[in-house]
Amino acid sequence: MKIKIISDSTCDLSPELLEAYDITLTPLMVTIGDKTGKDGLEITPDEIYDFVSANGVLPKTSAVNVADYTAVYKEWTEKGYEIVQFCIGSGFSSTYQNACLAAKEFPNVHVVDTKNLSTGQGYLTLYAAKMAKDGASLEEILQKSEELTYKMETSFILDQLEYLHKGGRCSGVVALGANLLKLKPCIEVKDNGMVVGKKYRGDIQKAAVHYIADRLEGREDIDKSLIFITHTKCSREYVESVRAQIEAMHIFDEILETEAGCTVTTHCGPSTLGVLFSRK
Repeated sequence: MKIKIISDSTCDLSPELLEAYDITLTPLMVTIGDKTGKDGLEITPDEIYDFVSANGVLPKTSAVNVADYTAVYKEWTEKGYEIVQFCIGSGFSSTYQNACLAAKEFPNVHVVDTKNLSTGQGYLTLYAAKMAKDGASLEEILQKSEELTYKMETSFILDQLEYLHKGGRCSGVVALGANLLKLKPCIEVKDNGMVVGKKYRGDIQKAAVHYIADRLEGREDIDKSLIFITHTKCSREYVESVRAQIEAMHIFDEILETEAGCTVTTHCGPSTLGVLFSRK
């Protein structure tokens, strides 16, 4: 059986990983002013930063539509593949619903609601691709994917709340107070949505030290095989300091770094960084 792994572009996997594991993307759409293009292909995070800086408003993202899913499914099923499609959590976007509508026309397309985003979604996608490459059956891949959706730990620490404020996700008073007090909030993915977790005080690099410790230290329930460091336009010094801290803990067999795409960038802004991994 030939199995094709497909994911929405919100998985934030690097081009190298996509190529190595033959993962195909279904891109969301991003609208900047009067320009609309495919996430990561026709519009990039750098264009978002420039647009927000120049215009003071956020771009808009929109779900993969049914027609685009249908075209991709038709292409790969005609080549004889069973398809496993990973979607950004249904609590964040209508992509999952659209993928399910398209999949009704194809008995060999199977859609997974990852209940997640960014490399929380990417973790599931990569795991499935590795299983497919190792010869796992479709049933094994679907069962493991379903199990992992409830085990992912996805969180980010934000340097500033400007983008959340512009997107209507926090008030101007809250954003101003956070800036004055130098608070760096942790955003967590829970129950197919986002919630504000602990708030850290100080500059972002010092705050991240405590964030990493809180997420990883003293844990016996962590799957040690892989952790992602995923970020938006963070300095190399910042990212390397996080990597060094995680390496010093001697927990994970593999540490992968990726830059977040347009969706996380639009909602969280620059200098956002997260660690994403699975529980056992």
